[in-house]
Amino acid sequence: MPTMRDRFMNVSGALLDERPDLAIVLADIGFGYFAGAGVVARHPGRVLNVGIREQLLIGFAAGLAMEGFRPIVHTYAPFLVERPFEQVKLDFGHQGLGAVFVSVGASYDAAAAGRTHQAPEDVALMSTLPGWRVHVPGHPDEVEAVLRSTVADRGLDYIRLAESVNPQAVPSSGGLMPIRRGSARAATVIAVGPSLAPVLEATADLDATVLYASTVRPFEGETLRTLLGAPEVVLVEPYLAGTSSAEVSAALKDAPHRLLALGVARQEHRRYGSRWEHDRAHGLDAAGIRRSVTDFLASAA
Repeated sequence: MPTMRDRFMNVSGALLDERPDLAIVLADIGFGYFAGAGVVARHPGRVLNVGIREQLLIGFAAGLAMEGFRPIVHTYAPFLVERPFEQVKLDFGHQGLGAVFVSVGASYDAAAAGRTHQAPEDVALMSTLPGWRVHVPGHPDEVEAVLRSTVADRGLDYIRLAESVNPQAVPSSGGLMPIRRGSARAATVIAVGPSLAPVLEATADLDATVLYASTVRPFEGETLRTLLGAPEVVLVEPYLAGTSSAEVSAALKDAPHRLLALGVARQEHRRYGSRWEHDRAHGLDAAGIRRSVTDFLASAA
């Protein structure tokens, strides 16, 4: 299966052929692909590499947006969100401009590169800014669908790519999608993006309703309210634990509930390892999710 990033690059190159108002802005990362695939030669003025200057990356893209372009801005998550956060806040949000930000690296896909390339905090940071839609696809087909949808719009969109993928894509309208329904007294598990595969494995024999989210901002709570059975709700996010806890609680403000928020802990693992080892260390593999969910449900008895 091609990776999410492969699909993003293939589709964005094709979109440049289709849309004269699109531009791709890079900070070195990814430029070699677009040059090798002939995209730069076809569109020399619309695939723009500013070099390793992340603040300039954002400011330059904002200038393009002011001139009527729909910029697609791409680099590793910590360099797209964390390092130039002031520019993201002011140059786009405060100026009322639109763009599609596409990150790679997820929380720790490049774990071996060290903490500089890890960004489990990115969605939490983007969630502090008004007006941003945040997408966490779980499959390359979902990447293509959300990329085509967002470039056709004029708003602010952040698309978070990851190396971990679910076996199948889930068609989505932007809300919570029911994947498996339990009994009327079932616990509810919300799986975000690539978390769906380990969640389904972890809960295969449990009485649980599993909901899937690939767009987390805005958070769609109506499905959760409608399908809520038992008061127990488990939220599984592939980034900082608790990032969407407030949104879940707000959606259920009139319904008694208990929430377990699973995700990347506020803890650094300095023996970098692989992304699978980080998943295991944070309890985000199927076995870890299983332990957390069963302990949580047992505590309600």
